[in-house]
Amino acid sequence: MTNTNKPEGDYSQPKDLSYDGITFEVEEEEHTHEGHKIKRRGIYLWPNLITTAALLSGFYSIIASMNGEYHQAIYAIFLAALFDGLDGRVARAIGAQSAFGEQYDSLSDLLAFGVAPAILMYSWSLHDLGRIGLACCFVYTACAAFRLARFNVQIGVVDKRYFIGVASPLAAVIVITLIWVSLDNADVFDLKEKGILAIYALFMVGVGLLMVSNIKYYSFKQMDRKRVPFVVMLPVVLIFAAITYNIPVGILVVSIIYALSGFVTTFLARKQTA
Repeated sequence: MTNTNKPEGDYSQPKDLSYDGITFEVEEEEHTHEGHKIKRRGIYLWPNLITTAALLSGFYSIIASMNGEYHQAIYAIFLAALFDGLDGRVARAIGAQSAFGEQYDSLSDLLAFGVAPAILMYSWSLHDLGRIGLACCFVYTACAAFRLARFNVQIGVVDKRYFIGVASPLAAVIVITLIWVSLDNADVFDLKEKGILAIYALFMVGVGLLMVSNIKYYSFKQMDRKRVPFVVMLPVVLIFAAITYNIPVGILVVSIIYALSGFVTTFLARKQTA
């Protein structure tokens, strides 16, 4: 007679034969055009390589900030923003979008645009405010995490024409260009003045709150393949000319104008639905 009882203390679960416990592998469930669910192994190479480059840039920025190399830290975050803009477009262009890529991109964004700018600001100036400076930088990082988590759960739900709240790459660009302008004009932005430090602290909190706000920002996603009148290029050329005159000031001004434009966009959207 066969003994069907398990040995004492054996509470093991049925083994998943597709997972050997050693191999590093990703298994995702995808929907076919016919609506069937299938499981696929592996990840798409090129979009995730670009995301990894963005992650590396954010990591390098943190190391540079800790070493006092603030310009290098700024350039690294700009590079991360460039890679972040590329990975999604490459994924869509070659049909390589996946749930893994979306989550990996968000984790990379949190480091590059949530943690790195906060550490840069704290290392450069707000450490002089002690725990208050630390708290303000943490508020920024926490808001970036909240914003990215909310974005993930709202994929496919919200209108793709708009971002809800300032996108984390833009928030990072606003912070680092302010630091860049301040570094280039140290005689005006004197870090020995407590008032200047207080402005930086409030700035970090304000930008963080904009990320978790419900303010609508035009995403420009539908402009990728859309024709526009030729005259639209004229203000674009003027903007580029203004930026090249003084790159950090130009980028900061354009970024702040875009951040403020969300209030106008939200007002007009509510007026149309009223």
